[in-house]
Amino acid sequence: MTHPFLDLAPLSAARFAAVEDRVARLLGTEQDVVIMQGEALLPLEGAIRGTAGPGTTALNVITGPYGQTFGNWLRDCGATVIDLAVPFHTAVTADRIRQAFAEHPEIDFVSLVHAEAATGNTNPVAEIGEVVRAHGALFYLDAVASVGAEPVLPDAWGVDLCVIGAQKAMGGPAGVSAVSVSERAWARMAANPRAPRRSYLSLLDWKERWIDGGRKALPHAPAQLEMLALEACVERIEADGPAAVMARHRAAALSARAAARALGAGVEPYVYEAAEAAPVATTLRTPAGVVASEVVARALELDPALPLAAGGGALAKEMIRVNHYGADATPGAVRGCVAALGAVLAERGLRVDVAGALRAAAEAWR
Repeated sequence: MTHPFLDLAPLSAARFAAVEDRVARLLGTEQDVVIMQGEALLPLEGAIRGTAGPGTTALNVITGPYGQTFGNWLRDCGATVIDLAVPFHTAVTADRIRQAFAEHPEIDFVSLVHAEAATGNTNPVAEIGEVVRAHGALFYLDAVASVGAEPVLPDAWGVDLCVIGAQKAMGGPAGVSAVSVSERAWARMAANPRAPRRSYLSLLDWKERWIDGGRKALPHAPAQLEMLALEACVERIEADGPAAVMARHRAAALSARAAARALGAGVEPYVYEAAEAAPVATTLRTPAGVVASEVVARALELDPALPLAAGGGALAKEMIRVNHYGADATPGAVRGCVAALGAVLAERGLRVDVAGALRAAAEAWR
């Protein structure tokens, strides 16, 4: 049996390196970029295990579920972890980071999620980066959800480890991911006796076997189809222009928030301030007594293609996510979600203004 996807020539080291270079240009970075052969949890965990250990004191910022995961990994590495948790309907501020440094000057590692698609907030990384740089801590950033939807600039922001994935705003595959690594981060790994080696989690293996060798021979067979898909989605962003792609995501967020406020029935944006809302997804708070997961399930019965999801865990009762990223960063996707949610709430006897919400969505798209 033959198939065009099964009969491709092996991906060369030169082409693999060329894709890495294009990702580096997308991030505006001169740091080393490693494309890892797995979903973004691979470099997210690998970067922490490579740089953290018993001598590390980490400030772990929690603005959603991924921050909680990072804290668990850091503790598992033996690090002393200071959690800075803020309500999921808001963002952390640079002043909060500065205050944490004043209270704990021994902090030498900061972990932060840029945009939390799960909760719909985004953090001011540029401002936070200035504070972290002044303190001298290593800065680890999860930009998986934000890349493509808003600027991600590791060099300008002083980020030492910046992890991205293509499956959200970039509109690409989930099976490969990338991390930019500063010289400081490489040095921290090299000095860490607990850094993974001869392991799928090991960034040092990639440096020693791939980067230091001039990127001439891949350390193992790459995930070819996923690499080609990543290359294609970066080409599409380059063709459209990153500014245009980000503008679509920003417009989708403004449109969804305006529609939610106009819909009525007690629906409102989960993240209170528009400046703290992520362009990649808009989260909505359901009316009292209305279970979000049930509303989403019914809306998806009406249209299974809608980019809707309920919040995870305890948030499933009160949060609806409109995932307007990638191919769904369009007026049509926002309209479809608003219309379906309005129809479901009307079925439950709540008074909604779907027509008004759709007008508000159209007027806010800009």
